[in-house]
Order: sequence, then C-alpha cells, then structure tokens
Amino acid sequence: MGETPELRKTPLNEVHRASGAKMVDFGGWDMPVQYSGILDEHAAVRRAAGLFDVSHMGEIEIRGPQALDLVQQISTNNAAKLQTGQAHYSGLLYDHGGFVDDILVHKVADDSYFICVNASNQDKDFEHISAQNRFDCSVENAGPKYAQLAIQGPKALATLQKLTQTDLSSIRYYWFQDGEVSGDWARIARTGYTGEDGFEIYVAPEVACARWAEILDAGREFGIKPTGLGARNTLRLEAKMALYGHEIDASITPLEADLAWIVKFDKGDFTGKAALEKQKAAGLKRKLVGFEMRGRGIARDGYEVHLEGVPAGWVTSGGPAPALNKNIGLCYLPAGSAQPGVAIEIMIRNQPVEAVTVPTPFYKRAK
Repeated sequence: MGETPELRKTPLNEVHRASGAKMVDFGGWDMPVQYSGILDEHAAVRRAAGLFDVSHMGEIEIRGPQALDLVQQISTNNAAKLQTGQAHYSGLLYDHGGFVDDILVHKVADDSYFICVNASNQDKDFEHISAQNRFDCSVENAGPKYAQLAIQGPKALATLQKLTQTDLSSIRYYWFQDGEVSGDWARIARTGYTGEDGFEIYVAPEVACARWAEILDAGREFGIKPTGLGARNTLRLEAKMALYGHEIDASITPLEADLAWIVKFDKGDFTGKAALEKQKAAGLKRKLVGFEMRGRGIARDGYEVHLEGVPAGWVTSGGPAPALNKNIGLCYLPAGSAQPGVAIEIMIRNQPVEAVTVPTPFYKRAK
C-alpha cells in the first residue's frame, strides 16, 4: 500500500485549528469546513459579514508583450475588452470543449494578467496554459506567492475599510486595485463566490495570520464570523455559481452549463471554439437547470433525476438554501426540459421525491 500524501496547508492552518474549526480534506488541502456551524456562518454572510480563508486557490501570472494573445487563446471570454484594473469570469477549455477549469482573469497592465484558478486544478491549469504558450510572454505558477482572504457580506466594505487607505467604494464590482491593507501590499478585488458584495484580498503568506485577526477584530461590531467551506458551498449554490467537479468538468461544455455568456465566439480563435461551434449548430442535448424540492428530502450530488418516471439526468449540487428556507439543487436534464416549471422526481434512497425546475439564481441580494 502506498503512503497517503500529506495534505497541503494554507498559512492559516494553525489559526483554524486553534480556533476549533472542523477540518476536512478538500482537494488535497487541509481546510476548515465550519467553525460555529454552517447555518450560523451562512446567516452571518447574508446579514453581516463572513471571513473565508481561500489561500488554497491558485494564481497564475502571464507577463510579456504578447500576454493578451495567450490569454485570448486559452480562455473563452474576450480579455481584449478588459480595462486595467478590471476582472472577468471565463472558461479554460480542452479542444473538445469541456472544462479544464473556470477562472477569474484580472488585467494588471497591458502586458500583465493575473488568473485565479481552482485549488485542485492549479498544476494542471499551469501545464495546460504553458503548453499553448507560443507567444512572447512568460507563464508563472504563482500560488506560493499569495495568501487569499475573502470578506463577504453587506458589512464587508465597512469592515475592510477600517484597515486600508484605499477607497473601497471606488472599486466597482469585478474590478480591483493594488493598494494596502494594514500598511502591507494587497491586491483588493471586489469579486466573490457567495452572491453578496465583498472583497477578495491577495496578500503575502507571511502576513496572512495578522490580516485574518485584524479583519475579524474590525468586523466584530458588525457580527463578522470566520466562515468555512460548508457555508461557502451553500452560499454559492443559492447564487447558482458553478463548482468545478460538480456543474462543470472535462465532460461538460460552457453551453451545457448555462454559461454561454462567458463564450465570445466573435473574438477570434480560442481553444475549444470549433467544438463549441459544432455543438451550438447541432443543438444542445442537455443543459443545467435549477430545481426546488416539493416533497420531503434533500437532493444530494449524483442523485438520479427522473422525468415522468424515466431516468433523465443527475443532480450536480443539492442541499438546503438557508436564506430561502427551501431545499434546492442544480441538475442536468435534456435541453428541451431544462426550463422553469417542469415537474421532475429526485431519487432519494430509491424513492422518487417530487421537485420542480425553477428560475435561477435562487437568491439575489438587495442592491
């Protein structure tokens, strides 16, 4: 028997353990799944603020005179439209149109792009991008240079503003600034994965523990809570944000995943474009759709979905929606049935339980 590889740890690992967080193996990383409890943490993010350690996420930096050319080749969205200081959501695809990963592309300068990638995919993504680099630019697997903290919720701005001279209100949604937090350099991005307003800050690993404590202290008056991956999952599900390995993977295309909006066919060539054009012309066979349970029970990932008693698809993500007091989920169905108002059945412990497809996102924050 081979030895189990040791889990990777973020710079905050000892802080999580000292605070009594429940830890789990998440994609090879030792990560906190909850502190005070998933429902409690979920409510804090919706009503006040939550602080997440997302330092396991990867960062890839592309620099050089032809950095944009490489970004355009490897990703589905049109990075030529990004202004300096702007970010967007995009797809990294194989030639056959399936996902290598979903990514956030940040334009640092005309010759510099900063890409945030999923934790377990970082090395694979780096190799995939490097293999396509026939341009005058460099690709750096930069994850070890950064720790990443996410402050999410209605009180995120008021909390973080106490610690920085950067005017956070001037940073628009999906924009970022390089500034400082507590006097040390930080990349401050107004993005997130919860459906709430908030910021993701990239800092040097050696200051991560200090920033964590300072942010919790700054947000104490608002009711900020340290928040784990459990609530991160329920929050992103309510907001209908895709999770790699669930809604998207190598076998699923952006068109099937209801992410056609990140595919810009008119921008020029990109990896996977020909396959997507072919799929679009032929018509989709399946598509992602949201549902809510009508009968008693929680739909879990991988459960069969039936249409009129016949197996027709599968649940990609499911669980309670604490902010809505409902049980919800996402599933793949034949494209013709992937629209709101269709009666379906989720097979729970070999018993069909009634559900109905509904519009998404399930949750929208008040502006």
